[in-house]
Amino acid sequence: MNKFILFSSIFVLTILLSFSMDSVYAHPHSGQLMINSHTHEPQTEIISFNGMIGLEKSTVFFHAPESNILPWAFVEGNIPNHVEGYPVIIQIFRNNDVVHFAQTDVEVDGDYEYKFRVLNSDNGVTTKIFDGDYTVIIFKVVYLNQNNTI
Repeated sequence: MNKFILFSSIFVLTILLSFSMDSVYAHPHSGQLMINSHTHEPQTEIISFNGMIGLEKSTVFFHAPESNILPWAFVEGNIPNHVEGYPVIIQIFRNNDVVHFAQTDVEVDGDYEYKFRVLNSDNGVTTKIFDGDYTVIIFKVVYLNQNNTI
């Protein structure tokens, strides 16, 4: 009975907190992202390597609001025509200055996700790692023609 009450309490608290928190995200998907009431279309370009595969470069925007209390942010997406064996490279810039570099593997179904800290808490002291507007550049190796996939 005590486990049921504990689980129920945690579940209810999680639901209530999810409605009260601002989200932090960098989300490379088609569509528009709202940053400070402005829409920004993701920009994508493809650079061919050999006519069969190429490097897809997507630029999206990431905003960490001043009121943020969440410790993590993420970059995620799906690459339907990814080339196996090549990770996704993620670069985060603020005012054209490098802030963070990372890479993450691509799953068999083309999904990828990279989580990173935006807040750090140590001995009750919270430090903002990310605050404000950032540019996120995502590099993916893709097949240029869907018929070339094996």
